[in-house]
Amino acid sequence: MRRPVKNRMQPEPDEVYGSFKVAKLINYVMERGKKDTARKIVYKVMEELKKDGDPVTLLEQALENASPTVEVRSRRVGGANYQVPREVNPQRRLALGMRWIVEAAEGTKGKPMNESLLNELKNAIKNEGVAVQKKETTHRMAEANKAFAHFAW
Repeated sequence: MRRPVKNRMQPEPDEVYGSFKVAKLINYVMERGKKDTARKIVYKVMEELKKDGDPVTLLEQALENASPTVEVRSRRVGGANYQVPREVNPQRRLALGMRWIVEAAEGTKGKPMNESLLNELKNAIKNEGVAVQKKETTHRMAEANKAFAHFAW
């Protein structure tokens, strides 16, 4: 059995909004160590979200809508591989939700990153968009493989 992770690194809360989630989003948007560029992108998005309400609350709402509660993990039992549904750890939920939102925004070609990230966040708030579809697909797979839940470890 694996040992539990004790000291997981948490980024410092960002200086503008004082939120860990905004700081984490900046890290997910960052490419090739260019944190200043990532900050500019995320802060532009947050400024646009300010028009609809509190940007940190809206970001949390989007992450909640795009984060999976269950996922399937592959498990080998007696020569056969089963997709076993499992609940997702809260830290992994947040990581998956952010990753899916940023990947969906990066997948939008022909637009600046701040526009596509803003669109993806707004879609996630409305329970639409690529990241929410990915979550629903994951939930459907877990539902379809519910019969193998007794193989969970």
